[in-house]
Amino acid sequence: MPVYCYEDDDGDLVERVFRVGCAPRRIEINGRLYHRIVESVSVPSSCGWPMVCKASGVSPEDASKLRDYLKRRGVPTEVSSDGDPIYTSANHRKAALKARGLHDNNSYV
Repeated sequence: MPVYCYEDDDGDLVERVFRVGCAPRRIEINGRLYHRIVESVSVPSSCGWPMVCKASGVSPEDASKLRDYLKRRGVPTEVSSDGDPIYTSANHRKAALKARGLHDNNSYV
């Protein structure tokens, strides 16, 4: 999940983790109001790679089709039995999405 950066009127910063599309514009912490200043700072390092991506997944029945398709397109990718591609790096993820004609507008890549 991405990390979102918030700032109060005094310039104090805090970071909070929210699911993509779920981060509020403002948060209140101990009576202080913070406004979101950066959409997505980073993906926490604790996530690391490989990354199982549910957002670009397919139905379990189509998992092998996706695996074969990406291999033919020159981006060999492991796909879980649930149909979720497993990316090994940011560059691998970007190449696999591009091979499928997809683009993540909220991505840090």
